[in-house]
Amino acid sequence: MQIKTETVRVTEDKTMAGETPASAGTDRGETQPDASPPEPTDAEAQFDLGVTYATGEGVAQDFTKAVKWFRKAADQGDAEAQYNLGVIYAEGKGVPRDDAEAVTWFRKAADLGDAEAQCCLGIAYAKGMGVPQDLSETVRWFRKAAEQGNAAAQHNLGVAYAEGKGVPCDVAEAVTWFHKAADQGDGAAQFNLGVAYSEGEGVPQDNVFAHMWWNLSAASGIEHAAVTKELVAKQMTKEEIAEARRKSREWFDAHR
Repeated sequence: MQIKTETVRVTEDKTMAGETPASAGTDRGETQPDASPPEPTDAEAQFDLGVTYATGEGVAQDFTKAVKWFRKAADQGDAEAQYNLGVIYAEGKGVPRDDAEAVTWFRKAADLGDAEAQCCLGIAYAKGMGVPQDLSETVRWFRKAAEQGNAAAQHNLGVAYAEGKGVPCDVAEAVTWFHKAADQGDGAAQFNLGVAYSEGEGVPQDNVFAHMWWNLSAASGIEHAAVTKELVAKQMTKEEIAEARRKSREWFDAHR
């Protein structure tokens, strides 16, 4: 899990909008009294301040202060701040680790449609972290995130279908979700697609595609994919290996 540091937010430059800056109208030589800047009250600024302390950008990293500002934004309904609080409680950064509290914040963000929070909630139900284990709830939350394009959730939903956990086993459906995640560069999904093509599970058996997906998975950092790629290569002709490599290059070109 990673703390979110950016969101799509629209801000307005007040001087561009025709408003006079607060300092306008004062004499250049006039001395202004020292004063601490007021604490931000809008959720956007509070979120940004939480990110500043969480990442240590321009200030000393301080998760205690990050929690303070994320909580203020979260209490105003900011889904990204709610998600970040979930991550912080799940990992025990600046606060004692508390899975139940993490789930509370993930749920708030998930209910607002945050796909990463939905995926985390699915993981919590799968592992029984902060909630009783419930594989049907796992699938429900993975599906919500997957349908929004979250690659990790798409892969996890594929695993659920492949193993028949929370849903009836359906290898063809598993491959569908692995493909969606793999096309976003998810290395684990790419590896599982290689397995599917190698063994003919949910797709026709095809060593060329197995080699291709394992090659891509290895490039994504999945170390054992390089081993399985070499194993399947021993069963392939030089022409088939060349075709698999060509398909890998084509995939890279199409997904840059």
